[in-house]
This record gives sequence, structure tokens and C-alpha cells, in this order.
Amino acid sequence: MTTPSPPTNKPAESRRAALNEAVDKDVARIEKGERERRSVLGYTVFMGTIAGLFVLPVVGGAYLGRWLDGLAEGYSVRWTVSLILLGVVIGGINVYRYLEEHP
Repeated sequence: MTTPSPPTNKPAESRRAALNEAVDKDVARIEKGERERRSVLGYTVFMGTIAGLFVLPVVGGAYLGRWLDGLAEGYSVRWTVSLILLGVVIGGINVYRYLEEHP
């Protein structure tokens, strides 16, 4: 008569290994963040970059819209408002993409 072998917990072991790997990765990320703290100048440059990424498309849209409205007869702000709103959308997308790349 043979003795039954103990059941193996392969799924539990793989989950535990994946959890340990994720925890090690998070610990390494936190330690790196503590070593590389930004200075006041670093935060100023970071916020200035974000502001530039948002403001430049809005201002560019305003200037381009004003120029297009100047080509039309009569008083119109249709292009100006439309391109300012488009600049806000593009600026928001720029900031979102920048923050995704530089947390």
C-alpha cells in the first residue's frame, strides 16, 4: 500500500511569490523616492513646466483665433472662443501625459 503524497499548493505559492515581488518593487520605489527628494527649485521647475504645457496651447489658440476672426467681415469671436477651448483641451491632455510620465 502506498502512502498518499501531501497536496501541493502551486496556485497559492505562485500568488505568494507574485505578492512578494510586488512588495519588493514597492519598497524599492519608496526607498528611491526618499533618496531623491526634490528641492524647492525642483518643485518650482516642475510646476513651471506643467503651467507652460497648459498655458501655451491656450494662448496660441487665442492668438490664432483672433487672427482668423480679423479676416472675417464684421465683429466675430467665434474662432477665438473655439480655439481657446481647443487649447484648454490640448493643454489638459499635455499635463495629463506629462504627469503620467513624471510622477
